[in-house]
Amino acid sequence: MFIYAHRGASALAPENTLLALEMAIEHRADGIEFDVYQHQQEFILIHDRWLHRTTNGIGTIDSLLLEQIRHLDAGQGQHVPTLNEAMACIGQRCEMNIELKGVSNIPGLIGYVERACSSYQISFDSILFSSFDHHVLHALKSIKPEARIGALTAGKPIDYANFAQLLGAEFINADVTFVDKNFVYDAKRRGLKMGVYTVDQPEDLMTLRDWGVDAVFCNNPRNARLALGLD
Repeated sequence: MFIYAHRGASALAPENTLLALEMAIEHRADGIEFDVYQHQQEFILIHDRWLHRTTNGIGTIDSLLLEQIRHLDAGQGQHVPTLNEAMACIGQRCEMNIELKGVSNIPGLIGYVERACSSYQISFDSILFSSFDHHVLHALKSIKPEARIGALTAGKPIDYANFAQLLGAEFINADVTFVDKNFVYDAKRRGLKMGVYTVDQPEDLMTLRDWGVDAVFCNNPRNARLALGLD
């Protein structure tokens, strides 16, 4: 079972910071999931539209200049990184799941990621793009059909994984609260991979593994590896 570090190793370092990414790699995550917002022509790592939960800033992302956001304290001496900085930090050391939170310029995002891949010798195929905004995923797939996408859901749709299949997704990534054997079975019979977030309890990890779940998103990848007997 593939282990993604959720927002980096967010149990050990401030989420979506370069330190969290480094600690995820140090603790042998297979991949790293992080959240991206667009700020004018730049893309930054942050989970919320409002700044106060994860930084010492106030207001929304759009209420500050990029330079102001970059100088905010994100905890433990960390700042809000750009997507380019994150990709440079991770490089070829593990896979990436870029969750698109507030992104409107899809062609701009694709070009940005492609340039970073070229600069840091990263395979575009090692990146999974995910979002709860299925319109964004549809646009991304329309512009770049070979892009790998993961369709996110916080619930259990009446037709299970059908929406992800219609999007041409590789993964359906679902909230652990609502995942059961039938959900996993439906995804698999449609040719989809099943990812589950956010999974930090050993009992859940082992149950999901037994059900054939392909990937889990964990705040502490080292503990997940220990629970699964991988270390």
